[in-house]
Amino acid sequence: MSVETIAAAITEDLHAWEAGGAQSAEALAAWVGARLAAHEAALAALLAVEGPRTPENSLRLYDAAIEQLNLAGSQAGVLNSVAADKAVRDQAQQEAQRVAMAGSALSLNRQVYEALAAMNLEGAGPATTHYVERTLLSYRLAGVDKDETTRTHLQTLHEKATRLSLEFARNIQEGAKTIEAAANELEGLPADYLARHPADAEGRVTLTTDPPDMQPVMTFATSGALRERMYLAYNTRAYPANRQILLDLLATRQEIATVLGFRSWADLATADQMMGSAANVRTFLAKLNEASREGAQRELRLILDFARGREPGLVAIDITSRAFWYEQYRRSAFDFDSQSVRPYFPYAQVEAGVLETAARLFKVEFRRSTAPGWDPAVSVFDVFDGGHPVGRFYLDMHPREGKDKWFSAAPVVTGVRGRYLPEAALICNFPGGDDKDPGLLQYNDVVTFFHEFGHLMHAILGGHTEWAGLSGFATEGDFIEVPSQMLEEFFRDEKLLQAFAKHYQTGDVLPSYLIQHMKLAGAFGRADWVRAQLYYTTLSLDLHDQDPAGMDLDHIARQLYQSLQPWTWLEGSRMYASFGHLTGYSSNYYTYAFDKVIALDFFAQFDPGNLLDCDAGARYRRAVLEQGGSKPGRQMVRDFLGRDEEFAAFSKWLNEEFEAAVPGAA
Repeated sequence: MSVETIAAAITEDLHAWEAGGAQSAEALAAWVGARLAAHEAALAALLAVEGPRTPENSLRLYDAAIEQLNLAGSQAGVLNSVAADKAVRDQAQQEAQRVAMAGSALSLNRQVYEALAAMNLEGAGPATTHYVERTLLSYRLAGVDKDETTRTHLQTLHEKATRLSLEFARNIQEGAKTIEAAANELEGLPADYLARHPADAEGRVTLTTDPPDMQPVMTFATSGALRERMYLAYNTRAYPANRQILLDLLATRQEIATVLGFRSWADLATADQMMGSAANVRTFLAKLNEASREGAQRELRLILDFARGREPGLVAIDITSRAFWYEQYRRSAFDFDSQSVRPYFPYAQVEAGVLETAARLFKVEFRRSTAPGWDPAVSVFDVFDGGHPVGRFYLDMHPREGKDKWFSAAPVVTGVRGRYLPEAALICNFPGGDDKDPGLLQYNDVVTFFHEFGHLMHAILGGHTEWAGLSGFATEGDFIEVPSQMLEEFFRDEKLLQAFAKHYQTGDVLPSYLIQHMKLAGAFGRADWVRAQLYYTTLSLDLHDQDPAGMDLDHIARQLYQSLQPWTWLEGSRMYASFGHLTGYSSNYYTYAFDKVIALDFFAQFDPGNLLDCDAGARYRRAVLEQGGSKPGRQMVRDFLGRDEEFAAFSKWLNEEFEAAVPGAA
């Protein structure tokens, strides 16, 4: 069977929801089954090749199998996160597990490995050579060279880990809680928030742990008791179920690592990453610790002195009050109330502004599409470059019952040059989504929008490679946050902001003085952000870098927190049970901090007076985004910078701008 024959069999049925998969569990199962059948057909054709093996007669068929596996896994994953019908979400979880099992079986298929290893790569291009080398390495790291009994055992372990990961994520997704508040406990919250949460006949207000409800409470509510109830509800929403699931997952991962000859899962999980080993991660974290310690101490002194001036006798600030006191300090020190900019950031205008920014920066055009999404709330856009279609994306941006409660980007269709255009989705939970709510965003929400759109543009512009296995997000896992964190920085540009930040009632442009105050206020708290990243990163690493037998999750989380964070720990928090990145990034949450260093160095190459139209944008698109995974991340860094990343831009971002914001802070 040829690649063309496999493609022809499914081209008219590219989206699970168009085949009824968003409304019917049976239709979804049938759609995924057809993709898996095409996957198996491609592998059978690969193994049936006679004569000398080449990329054209062997890698092409292997890549077709990967293409179908990606298609099935991506859309099952999306519907697991967003489908309105719980029966469909349940089926999508089963289908995601079925796809993962097929992937695990493939990773341990010695016949396929030997077929790929036997290929003659003479004359192959660098992307093809990179693809083959990386694929063969992944096979060896999976244990393909082990005996049959060991491979069978490893496959069983991987299937168990997949099931546990899906259960862990589902418990977070469907574990939303509510709390009740007296009307007088809502003091400090914005007027539009109060309007959306009227009191009942008994004067009680019901709030959920969804981000549009939770985040304003933690930032603005003057009631410490309300903040504490919200914090505990949010950080226990998947507890106790996820406690044992996480312990079982850690034990399973450690067993996989041991069978493969690795000291820990962390060493296995970093073996094919830019970082290379858990030891190298710890070296990086030590550098991060050193770089942020002094700034965090200075921030703490300023916040504590300020809070004690407001509340004499205050000894310490607990974690439930951290965001509140930062907000109060910024209002005083920088004359900046973050509520003051919210009217300039209604959701619809922010969406238009982010799209316009990306269109100018990357020289593309976005047009609304009539193509169906999986829900009426989904907006669909087609992407054009020079008048030619180059991709499609889906925006599912507001909370719904049963929908995933976080902010993420996801592939939908893996692009392959000459076969499929790339498609991707944003799955977010911003305020708004109905005619009665303008969806006024906090400025951190706008940064998040830019961040996620950076992922989306990576998927679209990097989705035109020759091979599905190199398309879109297919870089090393610890390079994947570079494009998203780089695009965040564009939020800081005054001209860019004023193009879309206009008062939702008056149409007035966000004033320059307010932008300057916002930027100064935003620079304050970066050291604390780094310390928070250091905590999450070290926790994810530590949990995967030791024997999980007898592990006390509560003790580890609390002790590590107290060693890295100045804010008082709140007993009863079970944050590890809803730390979703423990399933995706596992031990490698360091990616965010590591990629922040690279992203800031990248951003420093842009002309601050002409961010959107300087030549750095075109160079960045060519050298990084368009490559997808066709080159190692290290090579892409060197191609764009002409060198390896340096710490200077990160250090300036962390320290110099803080000192400029707070005279005398140095």
